[in-house]
Amino acid sequence: QVQLVESGGGLVQAGVSLTLSCAASGSIFRPNVMGWYRQAPGKQRELVAAITSVGSTNYADSVKGRFTISRDNAKNTVYLQMNSLKPEDTAVYYCNIRSVAPFNYGMEYWGKGTLVTVSS
Repeated sequence: QVQLVESGGGLVQAGVSLTLSCAASGSIFRPNVMGWYRQAPGKQRELVAAITSVGSTNYADSVKGRFTISRDNAKNTVYLQMNSLKPEDTAVYYCNIRSVAPFNYGMEYWGKGTLVTVSS
């Protein structure tokens, strides 16, 4: 089992920055991909950004240039630096870890989510 605990959400005004953190603990499989997803009210959960164990990243088009994902493998923690926040970034943000090891490829765990609300 892997536990993921997100932190850093809150209510902010448009244009400001916010950093989310997600700490993983338990039987962490490696290599893995850690990512941030979000789900806005009435919408499906979508990928925001993901990062591999060696630091390769990918982003949703809607956040490219504004959000930066990073990770500290020694701390088993992934971060999401969000700049120039917009009201449309309002959502519950979920942390995800997914195995890319052959023996359990695709196994994944989710955090409980942290709410980010951006007011205009």
